[in-house]
Amino acid sequence: MKNKQKIVSINNLKVVFDIKQSFINELFSKKRKIVKAVDGISLDIYEGEIVSLVGESGSGKTTLGKAILNLAPISEGEVFFKGGTVDFKNKKEVKKFRQKAQMIFQDPYQTLDPKSLIFDAVVEPLEVNNMLKTVAERKEKAVKALEDSGMAPGEDFLYRYPYELSGGQRQRVAIAGSIILNPDFIVADEPVSMLDVSIRTGILKLLLDLKNSRDLAFLFITHDLSLAWLISDRIAIMYLGIIVEIGTSDEIIKECIHPYTKALLSIMPVPEVNKNRVRKVLTGEIPDPTEIPKGCRFNTRCEFAYDRCFVEEPELTKISNDHFVACHLATEEIHVKS
Repeated sequence: MKNKQKIVSINNLKVVFDIKQSFINELFSKKRKIVKAVDGISLDIYEGEIVSLVGESGSGKTTLGKAILNLAPISEGEVFFKGGTVDFKNKKEVKKFRQKAQMIFQDPYQTLDPKSLIFDAVVEPLEVNNMLKTVAERKEKAVKALEDSGMAPGEDFLYRYPYELSGGQRQRVAIAGSIILNPDFIVADEPVSMLDVSIRTGILKLLLDLKNSRDLAFLFITHDLSLAWLISDRIAIMYLGIIVEIGTSDEIIKECIHPYTKALLSIMPVPEVNKNRVRKVLTGEIPDPTEIPKGCRFNTRCEFAYDRCFVEEPELTKISNDHFVACHLATEEIHVKS
């Protein structure tokens, strides 16, 4: 992406939540309980690029996506948009940023107000930002957004209610609402996970078409590595609040290094990827986020963990131009080869 503009950059982003305890626990507890949902992540996303964020539930994927858009409180770090810092304390600046940065949520059944017409749902961003004051102008804009989202002819859907639409159509309406302001960046949070398998391909193709036709930048959040491979330019693997591996889609799928990535890859339902791979079953669940393991966060589930992994947290280390991994074994192999 050397010739592309950076649309969104995050630098050492942290989101920390306090866990409310009972009075008795607070009275006898020596320290407050916190969850480091996002713990010092840095990431660049370029125009016309889809970066997928992949990990199990509880890894912090959605929290990171929301934090970038100021929908979750940032504890530390910075968000940059087209090279300039976004000051989330400045309401005017936040409003301006949110016009160009949108979110597609997971559940199309909860995204839309069942009492509102599709027209009202799609033009709501225009009303919030006081744009195109006449009904005719908004109608024209809504029709185009719907048709660009695969709902053609758009006029046929304007005065329907959500209950009259299928799940896939509802998600397309939500996408229409997210593009009506012509944004530069969209966070898509598990946008197909609530849909039938038969419908998912169409929504993924739509996102790819929007990326290509509008040069949009996407952060695509998913737990499904196979979906990430289909849609992404780059894939970032997230575990317990940090990125443990990031690279181009082909590098992550064909040359992954981190044991966690390998475990996720081994269960991908794609024969050409897994024909020679041994299925790796991850033992146990993600550790309690209030008690992150010392050293490597994956050491409680990693079959290769050794002494160093339990005392020192690995840093993201460059493997190639776009490929980085946080694993002591990988770092030591690089030093040996060099």
